[in-house]
Amino acid sequence: MTKQTFEAELARIVAGQCRDPFGILGPKKGGAGIDLTVFLPYATGVKVLLGKREIDMQPRGDGLFFLSDAATAEDLAPGAYKLKIDWSGVSQVIVDPYAFGPLLSDYDIFLFRQGRLFRMADSFGANSCEFSGEKGVLFAVWAPDAHCVSVVGDFNGWNPCRHPMRLRIEAGVWELFLPGVEAGARYKFAITGYGGKRIPWKADPLAKMAEPAPLTASIVAAPPQIAWSDAGWIEDRVKTQAPDAPLSFYEVHIESWLRGQFECPVSWDGAIDRLIPYVVEMGFTHIELMPIMEHPFGGSWGYQPLGLFAPTSRLGGPDDFARFIDACHRAGIGVALDWVPGHFPNDAYGLVSFDGNPLYEHADPREGFHRDWNTLIYNFGRHEVRNFLIASALYWIETFHVDALRVDAVASMLYRDYSRSEGEWIPNVYGGRENFEAIGFLREMNGVLAERCPGAITIAEESTAFPGVTTSVEYGGLGFHYKWNMGWMNDTLHYLARDPIYRKWHHNDLLFSICYAFSETFVLPLSHDEVVHGKGALVNKLPGDEWRRHAQLRLLYGYMWTHPGKKLLFMGCELAQDTEWNHDTGFPWPHPFNLLKNGMRRWVRDLNALYRAYPAMHRLDASYEGFNWIVTDDHENCVIGYRRSIGQREKDIVVVLNFTPEPRFSYRIGAAFKGAWRELLNSDAEVYGGSGLGNFGGGETEDIPSHGDAQSIVLTLPPFGVVVLAAEEKAPVLSLPKNSAAG
Repeated sequence: MTKQTFEAELARIVAGQCRDPFGILGPKKGGAGIDLTVFLPYATGVKVLLGKREIDMQPRGDGLFFLSDAATAEDLAPGAYKLKIDWSGVSQVIVDPYAFGPLLSDYDIFLFRQGRLFRMADSFGANSCEFSGEKGVLFAVWAPDAHCVSVVGDFNGWNPCRHPMRLRIEAGVWELFLPGVEAGARYKFAITGYGGKRIPWKADPLAKMAEPAPLTASIVAAPPQIAWSDAGWIEDRVKTQAPDAPLSFYEVHIESWLRGQFECPVSWDGAIDRLIPYVVEMGFTHIELMPIMEHPFGGSWGYQPLGLFAPTSRLGGPDDFARFIDACHRAGIGVALDWVPGHFPNDAYGLVSFDGNPLYEHADPREGFHRDWNTLIYNFGRHEVRNFLIASALYWIETFHVDALRVDAVASMLYRDYSRSEGEWIPNVYGGRENFEAIGFLREMNGVLAERCPGAITIAEESTAFPGVTTSVEYGGLGFHYKWNMGWMNDTLHYLARDPIYRKWHHNDLLFSICYAFSETFVLPLSHDEVVHGKGALVNKLPGDEWRRHAQLRLLYGYMWTHPGKKLLFMGCELAQDTEWNHDTGFPWPHPFNLLKNGMRRWVRDLNALYRAYPAMHRLDASYEGFNWIVTDDHENCVIGYRRSIGQREKDIVVVLNFTPEPRFSYRIGAAFKGAWRELLNSDAEVYGGSGLGNFGGGETEDIPSHGDAQSIVLTLPPFGVVVLAAEEKAPVLSLPKNSAAG
């Protein structure tokens, strides 16, 4: 390097514009030994400590200090010497970060370039580590179009000139090891784009911890310290989350759920104490958490995340979150996370134009901007972006033992014209609307998760007829395990919103869902989406007075729990919450003497008990063999009936539903077996807030053929009622409340 070039680089160091700080700073071969240059703005003196020797460094001006030919290469090896700094009378001893060579392995760099560095969080971001006997933090960030990148934080007075990073030019990755930095330190990346363009300081895309909003710095997280006790649970996940298992999800916005608890901290510890016992009592198999990844705006409920590797600091640290997961598993509860790879917000400190140019997002707004949410769209065509997202998905499952990821807004990813008019989108290479890059990403993600995390599942929120969402990747599908059945949800709610007098003309709305119920492996969702944005509470979507609305809500839940498909219910719906959900208010606990509300909670609890206890209710959820119609054509009375089965008729469960306020007396249906049939559940029982009209616990068959069976049973169908029956001698006894009419 010529003297002129050297002086120019020194000037760039001072100006915070140096692209290759390691070419200037640190030990360098000199004329007769080793030269050492350091940059310490505002220092009044610097000494090099070589064992017991102290050697003064000569000032070069503007914070640069120089030592020439005073030591050997062995003396100035990484960690062999220290710098004693005089800060206007205050002394500090540090290890020179510019003594260390490249520390990210060539293999990690190679894998990242290929989009296959799946343990990305172990290398990128801020990781506590030790090199040459010195403890500190290795910072690494992808910013290929940046001219220079520096680490700023508590440890350097937030001075962007102090710690410029080394560029691994083959991958566009910047790295720097800072000895002495410890967990808890706050930091960001100061990035300068080409042409000297100053960019707002950026939070770390791979930060494992962040400041509470509205603060925006990343935090160096300590390595996880949780002592896991869930090995047996993890081993059993292949069975407990399979299509033939009962899966019942309780969807929770955890902050607002906890806010309704008297003297309950809004924290993961509060959730351990209050939420887990409640979910166990209610009989749900899983808690599904609305996104808990770090996000700047609480009003987005987490659906506009920026910290895809950081549990939100609103509820505690990463170890607190891990302890919550472990406690769920000890209680026999699985945990699903809502995960958002479809879009991200445009907050200046986040991913937008991360290195001065579009990096994570598309440059063209016709591909890179979501009009619905005012957010940006990931560029799924870049290996590194796909790697970042897949590594995030793996991180939650492998590091925190999460059991399931519900992938948000999949439909918006699959189609280039999603929510766009003609001329506002760019066709794919064949002129079509499918987003092949996003499809490829979803297949790769699900393939990697299936290979590395057996038993963990992914669930697609996908609202279109895109084929093969739950078909395995090897057979050309997207590879999800489950898909939300939005068609069932929409048809059912539209049907029940009608005045009962008109329902007979829309009877097919109840029948149509079975036509496609087994085309995918479905979850039936009554989610937060149905009780926000002016849609009102579920109970208030239904016609009639208060009693009728609650009776119809019990009818809806009875239909949902007995229909093929796994179950998902949003918090508060089990209490027939009267108001639309508001994340700023607490959980709507009813008065202890409110029979309708508390009866609804008992009804949901008992539906979960029925669903889990009887194999016919869940084992063939994804097969036509698990469902048989009994009554389809009684549109005049708005009655339907069906059997749930495991392929053995003696173990069938019979379900009959009356969608009108008129009780149906002497209603005859076919029975597969002669003898006594037990009424397992009746939604009109008084303990649920019903009128007590029922079948006195069951009934006997008569030798009168009906619905293709040689014998039949006569039932009383309560108003807006669900009756569930099993052959008396074949059915196990459940500890469920009997219809009070049975005495």
